[in-house]
Amino acid sequence: MNQAKIKELENKINDTYSNITGIVVLKDGKTRYENYFNECTATSRIHVYSVSKSIISTLIGIAMDKGYIKSINQRILDFFPDYTVKKREKTIQNVTLKNLLTMVVPYKYKFAPYTYIKYFMSDDWVRFTLDLLGGKGQIGEFRYTPLVGPDILSGILVKATGQSVFDFATENLFSPLGITVSSNVVLHSAKEQSAFNKSKSISGWVADSIGTNAGGWGLTLSPADMAKIGQLYLDGGMWNGKQIVSTKWINESTREHSRWKKVNLSYGYLWWIIDDKEHACAAMGDGGNVIYFNTEKRIVVSIASIFVKNAKDRIEFIKKHIEPIFESYVQ
Repeated sequence: MNQAKIKELENKINDTYSNITGIVVLKDGKTRYENYFNECTATSRIHVYSVSKSIISTLIGIAMDKGYIKSINQRILDFFPDYTVKKREKTIQNVTLKNLLTMVVPYKYKFAPYTYIKYFMSDDWVRFTLDLLGGKGQIGEFRYTPLVGPDILSGILVKATGQSVFDFATENLFSPLGITVSSNVVLHSAKEQSAFNKSKSISGWVADSIGTNAGGWGLTLSPADMAKIGQLYLDGGMWNGKQIVSTKWINESTREHSRWKKVNLSYGYLWWIIDDKEHACAAMGDGGNVIYFNTEKRIVVSIASIFVKNAKDRIEFIKKHIEPIFESYVQ
């Protein structure tokens, strides 16, 4: 390996991507690079924000493989028979699981920050989000929801499996892959949430006060844990000879189903499609948290980062400064 290029990479991190806490690069299933920054180590755990969405997608796939969920085209209200739809609200009655996974669901709010304050004060994030579905928008129009939205998928997992998301994930994904997520985390104030976002040592998954895990954020992982998810997807759902999630689900969830025209990015089932020809996809979280895998090049890159506003594009960073070093790596 060209040590000069590695040094150049690390200088770039320190100068331009200074909120990065750790990077792991796998090539052909082997760790080729692992390093930590900002006083972090391999034991550090970072809030990976919307990377959590892609984990939820994986769990939905496992639940389908096991027969808990019958069809991706099931209406979401089938899972919540006790939920009462508000008068004159027709749209929500037709929203499907696939609509949620592909971010083509309309919501009633316009200004998300105001909604988020109410969201965090709510005891039941699933019901809160169900109440926001619908409005004047149309099913089929891409609307990326950073926070409010994926909690409904968490609620569906609970209803379908009879387990908490945390327990289902631990049994069927985290433990088989050797990923450490210690416990649920319940945040009681804005101060606690701020401390959680900045922490480098909390292992867990945020849940609301009734125990439903956040669907779009709130999971803490290490870069090595994140890389395992990337390798799982690169290998078609196989891990150490065991099929963790079906290849069918992997393939279906990492092809284009919708597109965010504003940023010209394709979207699968809570996964971003980076390069269709190379089958390169990514789970991306605010602040610069990324799980990236490139099937053609047999490369996985995971990056954990402490949140900063307007973090520099990690995909550009990976394509320009990381992939060229490792894509032709020969041990």
